[in-house]
Amino acid sequence: MSKGSKRRVFGRELKLSAVKRMVAGESVSALSRALQVPSGHLYKWCKHFRSGGSDALRPACRPRKGFGALDLEPGRDLATARKRISELERKVGQQQVELDFFRQALRQVGGARQPSDGPGVRASTRSSRR
Repeated sequence: MSKGSKRRVFGRELKLSAVKRMVAGESVSALSRALQVPSGHLYKWCKHFRSGGSDALRPACRPRKGFGALDLEPGRDLATARKRISELERKVGQQQVELDFFRQALRQVGGARQPSDGPGVRASTRSSRR
């Protein structure tokens, strides 16, 4: 961006019309030239439109303050969030059990194995290769 130039803001109507033209089969490069919009923006708008409809094509602005995307509908989303939290807590617990197991195994292996005293001296455990 050159000094003194401002960032362009594209309205929802422009984005929606561009996406509709892309879906209808119009060439992205031709559309990019006609609207004077980078083709990357067009692809991104199309992706957002496919994932969330026209509501996903909101104008560029600062992120919402507060909870933003974490706003929960009282019943359904709260139950879903609690279920996900319990799944993650279970997973963390399982990972902690595994970490404890491997720490103990590492201590046992480290204690059973004696370091060699110098070059050419055999270690206390034999090599599996014969």
